Amino acid sequence: MDPASSPNPASASFAPAGFPSDTDEDGVSPGYIVPEIIVTEPAWRRHIPHADRLIRRVARAAGSTADCVVLSCDRDVRRLNARHRGKDKPTNVLTFEPVGMPGAEGGEIVLALGVVLREAKAARKRPVHHLAHLLVHGVLHLHGHDHHHAGDARRMEAEEARIMRSLGMPNPWKRS
Repeated sequence: MDPASSPNPASASFAPAGFPSDTDEDGVSPGYIVPEIIVTEPAWRRHIPHADRLIRRVARAAGSTADCVVLSCDRDVRRLNARHRGKDKPTNVLTFEPVGMPGAEGGEIVLALGVVLREAKAARKRPVHHLAHLLVHGVLHLHGHDHHHAGDARRMEAEEARIMRSLGMPNPWKRS
């Protein structure tokens, strides 16, 4: 299948899309989707050894609707960013909403390891905290949040800070 025509651009080039919501021991949906985690860049495991646990924690805290999180490399994210946003450079996180299914749950979050590590170092943040923040950011995009206008950006940042606080992590918008 051609990734450009795929309803899920990121997973089309890596692996099948994610799983539906898990249920707890009583068979009740937890109110978030437990995303499939695809690691296409093995160095993620070295830099953030328990990223899978972190992804599940963030999904729960943020009420994630993402059915897939791809831990990728700068090269692949650059390719996706060029194809889908017209920007020929890697970015920290890309979020893909389900195509042709307005209001549907699902979507994909793709992260670039090199960018995440460089940004964390430049901001003097722990990579695990920066990854958590970018996951929250991606989930909020899937929930319809945006940051193109100042007021929207402030609301999104406040929600990111609230979710990060609920995870016991620092506010990503405060300088240390």
